[in-house]
Amino acid sequence: MSADTSWKISLPCTRAEAEAIDSASDLAIDAVLMTTEEVEDDVERWRLDAYVEHRPDAAMLATIHALVPSASACDPVVTELTDEDWVAMSQAGLEPIREGRFVVHTSAHPVAAPPGGRAFLIDAGQAFGTGHHGTTSGCLAMLDGLASAGRSFAKVIDVGTGTGLLAFAAVELWPQAAVVATDIDPVAVAVSADNARSNGIAAGASEDGGAGAVALFVADGARHPQIDAAAPFDLVIANILAGPLVSMAPELAAIADRGATIVLAGLLETQRETVVAAYAACGCTLEAIDRRGDWTVLRLRAGDTRYVPTAPFDPKGRDGWALDL
Repeated sequence: MSADTSWKISLPCTRAEAEAIDSASDLAIDAVLMTTEEVEDDVERWRLDAYVEHRPDAAMLATIHALVPSASACDPVVTELTDEDWVAMSQAGLEPIREGRFVVHTSAHPVAAPPGGRAFLIDAGQAFGTGHHGTTSGCLAMLDGLASAGRSFAKVIDVGTGTGLLAFAAVELWPQAAVVATDIDPVAVAVSADNARSNGIAAGASEDGGAGAVALFVADGARHPQIDAAAPFDLVIANILAGPLVSMAPELAAIADRGATIVLAGLLETQRETVVAAYAACGCTLEAIDRRGDWTVLRLRAGDTRYVPTAPFDPKGRDGWALDL
């Protein structure tokens, strides 16, 4: 896309619409689509930006508008982009973040690791989890706090790994642990593999999750032969959304070892009680909370006996993922 002939179409949207756009693989639109939080920690105030090579005509505007029904009463904002605009956009909002011993940065903002710490290069791309959102940074802080308190783990799983960042942090904090990272989205798994290479971490389906490496593969939730073979885990991480967290409570509890630590994120504070209740029903107890604005990270402890689901896992039960919690 040539910057001197490019245009941006902007419309407000909801988080649900943003997620639908980000996850769609069959949108026949000649445009680059990007969604971002318009107001930090406001779940319903997001923005859709569509980038096109030529001045958009009425048909293109109508096509973009149709993606965000909540903005039906709004006129699209159309902006011509200059070379300077593209440079500014590529740099905006991606400054390094620091959580505990970790620094997460992009290629545009390289930074050295702090003394005794670790820097991760994670560029913004097609997967969630660059560290710039409160849920991901909160998980980094939670993991760093566990290590600082002297907690150690032998088997770790990061369900819904996105960019792979939390799995990489686990490798850094507990280098002797067997670490598994999965995602339902093959694109996210490919992004995680690229990020692993950029950060000098061995990761891939051929890895066994041995010391310093991440076993990385596509999995629908926590029911997968490779996950079953590696379970039980003494640290379970899931930074996804409240709906899946509730629906997957029996799955995640079933792969957790006795007394395992479970870190959950991707939920709003208003959804906390619902999520905690779902895991309490599986024998888990709440140990700690890290609030980041409207977002909340939970740390739970699995029961003293391994949880065994009372009914076989039914993937149709995940229809509740879209439930307004």
